[in-house]
Amino acid sequence: MTTSLKADDTVQLGEEMHRLISELYPICRSITGDGVRKTLHILQQLIPIEVHEVPSGTPVFDWTVPKEWNIRDAYVLAPTGERVIDFKQSNLHVLNYSIPVHQRMSFSELKEHLFSIPEYPDWIPYRTSYYKESWGFCLAHNSLCKLVEGEYEVCIDSSLENGYLTYGEYYLPGKTDEEVLFSCHICHPSLCNDNLSGIALATFLAKHLSSQPRYYSYRFLFIPGTIGSITWLCLNEDKIHRVKHGLVISGVGDPGKMTYKKSRRSNAEIDKVVAYVLNNISENYQIEEFSPYGYDERQYCSPGFNLPVGRLTRTPFGQYPEYHTSADDLKFVNSNALAQSLVVYAAVVDVLEHNFKYLSTSPKCEPQLGRRGLYGNLGGQKLTKADEMAMLWVLNLSDGDYNLLDITERSGLEFAVINKAANTLFKSGLLKKL
Repeated sequence: MTTSLKADDTVQLGEEMHRLISELYPICRSITGDGVRKTLHILQQLIPIEVHEVPSGTPVFDWTVPKEWNIRDAYVLAPTGERVIDFKQSNLHVLNYSIPVHQRMSFSELKEHLFSIPEYPDWIPYRTSYYKESWGFCLAHNSLCKLVEGEYEVCIDSSLENGYLTYGEYYLPGKTDEEVLFSCHICHPSLCNDNLSGIALATFLAKHLSSQPRYYSYRFLFIPGTIGSITWLCLNEDKIHRVKHGLVISGVGDPGKMTYKKSRRSNAEIDKVVAYVLNNISENYQIEEFSPYGYDERQYCSPGFNLPVGRLTRTPFGQYPEYHTSADDLKFVNSNALAQSLVVYAAVVDVLEHNFKYLSTSPKCEPQLGRRGLYGNLGGQKLTKADEMAMLWVLNLSDGDYNLLDITERSGLEFAVINKAANTLFKSGLLKKL
């Protein structure tokens, strides 16, 4: 199967995506705040993202845009005066969205606010408290075990006050205003696979598509998880009817196999296209049925919208031990996996862009292809060349009910061959596009 991405380009693109992840890695992001703004500003150097700011307190369906959170520093001083937990060493050390605190307390009091992973004692966990005001620290379990009794100084220099929810949007117009939606979450701090890999892939896919001819229009969303998609859907209900296909991009940089989670509709065109692409260019892949648990696909697929949006990842969230820990670092994601994921996404776009329905202009019996120079001159051949067979299949099934992917699957031929045949027949006046 061919894609619009050349094989020679993918190695370099994978390396460039990894470099972008490395640049974004140190930034402390959350569902609001300056970390998101800084991240979007860096992405704007690659694609012209439009930044939106939605005020705290804005009602969005059953939710409310929260207060804005920012953090400058945080630490825990041991009785000896040593910094035993330091935000400046890792932004995962602080419970994300912690309220400001500066006080002294006993170890037993402090321990109620400490989080670790005993089964992975060298890793720092990632924990949040977005919608309940609280504070805490995360640390490696081995570090926790070294803490002694005594008085500790605790400081979280943060702010939680009225501000904005910030998200980025990049719109690429096509020949039609019907849209393909790509959505990735931008709210996590120093976690590479979840989801700096998704941010990088979305950016480079958008950059690639900006230089290609486009039938569909494309909308890329860089949003905080859950509240971001809810906010976008609430503020853009007038645009929702344009979304014909969509994918949530996350976890595309790990070495695991590609995994697709179907849309709520389960048999939408995007579900069929991704399954076809994975079957043709991935040696090992997995397809999951829809469930109302996961990333933002559950908002796009909520019953009031029921958009044809699936989720295309490598290893799904929660199914690799590094998930939501400090081990999801620059070593865990690799440029080859990023490049391979980008190739899959580009291939999905290629099929979507050409998966039309046609109607034969000569439906009563088979038209004479030979006199049009479209068929071999010798009859009675045992085997028909693939492109000639493709023309027969396309002519026979172009009754307005089958799209090219349907014809591909029924014929057993490659989509590229079927698409080439359709183009040839269209130019010869034997098909009209619906």
